Amino acid sequence: MASAEPTVNFNVLHRTCKLVVLLCFLHISVTVFFYVRSLDIRFSFVQNQQTRAGITGPIGTTGSTEAAKPPLEAKAAAEPDELAAGKSLKKCPQTSPLLVGPLRVEFNIPVSLDEVEKTNPNVGPGGRYKPKDCVALQKVAIIIPFRKRDEHLKFWLYYLHPILQRQQLDYGVYVINQDGDEIFNRAKLLNVGYAEAMKEYDYDCFIFSDVDLIPMDDRNIYKCFSQPRHLSVSMDKFGFRLPYNQYFGGVSSMMKGQYLSINGFPNNYWGWGGEDDDIYNRLASKGMTISRPSGDVGKCRMIRHERDKQNEPNPQRFDRIAHTRDTMNKDGIKSLSYKVVSKERLALYTKITVDIGKP
Repeated sequence: MASAEPTVNFNVLHRTCKLVVLLCFLHISVTVFFYVRSLDIRFSFVQNQQTRAGITGPIGTTGSTEAAKPPLEAKAAAEPDELAAGKSLKKCPQTSPLLVGPLRVEFNIPVSLDEVEKTNPNVGPGGRYKPKDCVALQKVAIIIPFRKRDEHLKFWLYYLHPILQRQQLDYGVYVINQDGDEIFNRAKLLNVGYAEAMKEYDYDCFIFSDVDLIPMDDRNIYKCFSQPRHLSVSMDKFGFRLPYNQYFGGVSSMMKGQYLSINGFPNNYWGWGGEDDDIYNRLASKGMTISRPSGDVGKCRMIRHERDKQNEPNPQRFDRIAHTRDTMNKDGIKSLSYKVVSKERLALYTKITVDIGKP
């Protein structure tokens, strides 16, 4: 009988091992099942969110196919129905639920306008967009002073259109192209952008943006506030720090009333520099202060480039800045003169080429 004991123990051990293996297999099977199921749920959720929003995300995400994009004629025909339906829509929330926060912004991979158009099927002719499921809180005109920066503009359109749609804005993009080879005048082009945008739509908010600045966080809302807003707070060019407290360059926003109260921008700053400080002086003289997002939310990347020809530093800028209070009432939107050379309502923006004269 003693010789049978090892055999009994071996059989018990064998059965135990088989049971353990079976349990392990069962555990792995259940784990794999629920993991695959969770992936399906996540994928379905993402598809649903993209369908609801009708927009694309930051770089690396995919958007609707070209086949899903309605022809321009169909869009135009549908607009009256959409406007009628819009009367019953609720206002968009103060904080859009579509925001994703920090974004990856890179300039090492070229982009094409065809690519940008395909991934933004809901943007209408002239770069116009409004939310379909709610009424935007503001009507925003985005004005970009421009000359010979086509590659920069492609990146701006690639990144900003998805951001602006996620922010649930009713917006239009206006690229104000200075005709000829005279010295560049950024502030006067911004005045032209205001005047031309107001001919097209009842905008109440204006974003004034350089073409080479891209926000790195979509919580940096391109809208207007109770005080003039400086949006490009911490640029990589300055080590993500504000260069000085009065700095108002890069990207800024103003309500229509704020802009008109300072007589718009100066028209006589030809060449690089000075106009931003003049604008700050105008705002301060009217008792307004500058609001800003936090340094983290207000991060921006600048597309590196050589200084443009015919945009040399303005030697008169310091003298002009010192006399802002004396000149602002007679130099601005009220005294603006220019000639429209051409206006093109393109798929992603409205391009207005203007002759603004010479110094």
